[in-house]
This record gives sequence, structure tokens and C-alpha cells, in this order.
Amino acid sequence: MAPKVLISDKLSPAAVQIFKDRGVEADFLPDVGKDKEKLREIIGQYDGLAIRSATKVTEKIIAAADNLKVVGRAGIGVDNVDIPKATARGIIVMNTPFGNAITTAEHAISMMMAVARQIPAADASTQAGKWEKSRFMGREITGKTLGLIGCGNIGSIVAERGIGLKMKVIAFDPFLTPERALALGVEKVELEGLLSRSDFITLHTPLTDKTRNIIDVAAIAQMRDGAYLINCARGGLADEQAIRDALDSGKLAGAAFDVFVDEPAKENVLFGAPNFVSTPHLGASTEEAQENVALQVAEQMCDYLLSGAVRNALNMPSITAEEAPKLAPFVR
Repeated sequence: MAPKVLISDKLSPAAVQIFKDRGVEADFLPDVGKDKEKLREIIGQYDGLAIRSATKVTEKIIAAADNLKVVGRAGIGVDNVDIPKATARGIIVMNTPFGNAITTAEHAISMMMAVARQIPAADASTQAGKWEKSRFMGREITGKTLGLIGCGNIGSIVAERGIGLKMKVIAFDPFLTPERALALGVEKVELEGLLSRSDFITLHTPLTDKTRNIIDVAAIAQMRDGAYLINCARGGLADEQAIRDALDSGKLAGAAFDVFVDEPAKENVLFGAPNFVSTPHLGASTEEAQENVALQVAEQMCDYLLSGAVRNALNMPSITAEEAPKLAPFVR
């Protein structure tokens, strides 16, 4: 019997077609992810579940998923999946960490430019017929120091773009090897050094117990007066109240956030702060990235369901199609 996959969020038609072409039965129900009861009712029929961020794969869903073998997240963040509970039931959880890296990196650079030149406020003012030329004094980025907190898939692309913009790039990342830093043209530093030296700081790290509120009152005190902070990674990496206070006092010259502690952010302490630029979690929102991650997750899920090959799993080592038959008994 062919494996069955439920696609419970919006995925591109090309991704749906991949499942069909490879002999996997796929039910495309893009609205069911928002309906917890309906999802729980039907999940027992499926071997695979393909999601974006709208579907919440909770303990209750996992408990009802009697046949589920794999959850595939089209994108990077898996905050919406209870990985320990999935692991306990032998369900592989995989993501697509490379498909939207360029798009997210470009967004961080765009946000840096926007906040440095106060583009959103200047646009609103100009379109209101005010022509406040003297009000919007910006900052040049050439020759400035760009500090990256996190220099993995996305951070390293931001580093390359920053160097292309003639910035000096420094990075704090415990996992960054000296060889990789040298290849990127980045200076590896400790967090304290990064905070005190950077004109622009941009965050590119997952949200963990170690990174939560990595930018707090104490960190801001170590930053340069008039520095800028960009967060296109995860809400919760920066203490939102502390950032608001720093913007109000002028300690920070500006901040640009694509992500918030509570999303969707309908009200937030940062809204209305001086020189604060925001977008509604658009980091991965380009046509190219959405297509890339959708196609990748479909291929990865098919590989696993059809041959046991594992790629980009968050709770199991990678296994090639050749290795899978030999290792399958141990994996089970």
C-alpha cells in the first residue's frame, strides 16, 4: 500500500505533485492545520504530515497519530512541533534549513538599510505631503562594524553581503570554527567584544535557553551609544521592553524587528518607538524561498517514506538510501 501524506498548510502545487509523481498518496487540505479538532480526528490515517507554521503538532495530535512516521516542516523553525513527544513515538521530525537562508539574509540586510535611513517613516511622511527633508538624517553603513550573533546558514550569508557593502564584519558564535571565520573574512569575537564594538548588531541564532533575551538590559548597557539592532531570527532573543527603553532614551539609534515574542503581534511594546521598523515575520517570504522549502520537504519526506533515507532530521542522524535497509532494524 502506498504511504499517505497529509498536507495541512499551504504548499505549492509543484510540491504536491512531487508526492504524486513518486507514488505517495497526498491529501492537500491547507486549512485543516488551523482546525485542531479536525486534524486530531483525521491524523490517524496518515504516514506523513507536511506543515508550515500554522499547524501545531501538539502532544494531543501526536497521541492520535497512530500511523505517523514523519513530520516535515517546509522552513526552518519547528517551535510548532512537540519534538520530544514525537521522538517518544518514533516519529521523525525534519525541516528544510537551507531553502530560505538567502531570502532571510536579504531581509536582514534590507531591514538594516531601512532603519539606517529611516525609510518607512520618511515614506509615510512624504506620502502625507510633508517633505520633511531635514527630519530624516540617516547613517552611512560603509566602513561601519556589523556584529553577527550567530554565523550559521543565514548569518554567514549576511556576513558575505556585509563585506560586499564594505562593512567590517565580526561574529560571536561558539560553533564558528577559526577556519570558517577566515574563509568568510569575519573576525570571531566573544559576545562582550561584539556588543562594545558593533555599530549594527544582527541576530541569527535559534531560540534556546542559552539565547533567550541574549540582548537584555545588561547587553544594551555594553553596546555603543547610537547602535542599531536587527532581529530577523526569532522573537524572544531580545527583551522587547529593554529595547523600547533604549530607543526612547536614545541609547539605541534604531531597531528593526521581523519577529516578536507573541505572534501575530497586534499590540507590542515596541510599536510607536522612535526609529523602530517592523515587518510581520517576512524573513522567508519570497516566492523563491517558499517554492524551495516546499519542494525540499516533499522530496525529503518521500525519501524517508519510500526508502528510509533521512535528511535534515532534528531527532535522528542522517541516513542515505543505501544505508537505510541495513540500519532500519537499529533505527526502529
